[in-house]
Amino acid sequence: MGVKDCVPTLLGYLSIGFAAGVVEKTAGMSIAEIALMSLLLYAGSGQFIAAGMIAASNPISAIIFTVFFINLRHLLLSAAIAPYFRHLNPWKNMSVGALLTDETFGVSITHMQNKRQASYKWMLGLNITAYLNWIIANIAGGYFGKWIPNPESFGLDFALPGMFIGLLVLQILSQKKYFVDIMVAISAVIIVIIVSFFSSGSTGVMVAAILASTVGMVIEKWR
Repeated sequence: MGVKDCVPTLLGYLSIGFAAGVVEKTAGMSIAEIALMSLLLYAGSGQFIAAGMIAASNPISAIIFTVFFINLRHLLLSAAIAPYFRHLNPWKNMSVGALLTDETFGVSITHMQNKRQASYKWMLGLNITAYLNWIIANIAGGYFGKWIPNPESFGLDFALPGMFIGLLVLQILSQKKYFVDIMVAISAVIIVIIVSFFSSGSTGVMVAAILASTVGMVIEKWR
C-alpha cells in the first residue's frame, strides 16, 4: 500500500530529481558523483545547495556545515512521526527515519491521522519507492544535463519548492485546521523577515520553522 500511496509523489520526484541532476551536472559533477550524492545525501534542498556551493568553489567544510544545518529539519520530521512507530525496535525505527523526506513525511502524516500506530511495511514501501525514484531521476538529469547548460531558464531551480507547496496545500485541506495553519504561516513569515535583518535568509527559514511550529502547537493545545 505504501508503494501505491507514493505514486502521486513519484511524478514530482521525477521532475525535481531530474532538475537536481541537471544542476549537479552543470556544477561539474560526474554521473558517478551525482549517483553517490543522491544515494548518500538524499535531500533535494541539500543537493541543490551543495551543487551551487561546489560550482562556486566553496570549501568542503562550508558545504558540509551548510547542508548539515539545512537538513536539521529532519529531526523535527522524525520526532513528529515517532509516536506512530513506538511499537518497532530501534533498527526498524532508524530505517524509517533514514529515508524520511519532506514529501514522504507529508504523505505519511496525512495517512496516519486518527491512528495510534502505523504499518512498518506501508512506511517502508513509501520510503523505498520514493528513494529509488529519486536516485534514477538524479542520474537521468545528470546524463541529459549536458544539453541544458542553464537550468534556471526552464525554472528547474524552482521545482523543489513548487512541489513542496503543492504537498503543503493538500495537507492543509485534508486536516481542515485552517485557523491554526494560517496563524503558523503568518508567524513564519514575520519571523523570517525579522531574523533576516540580523542574519542570513537560510538562518531565518530554520528559526521560523522551529518557532512557527511551536506557535502552532501552543495554539492547537490551548484553543
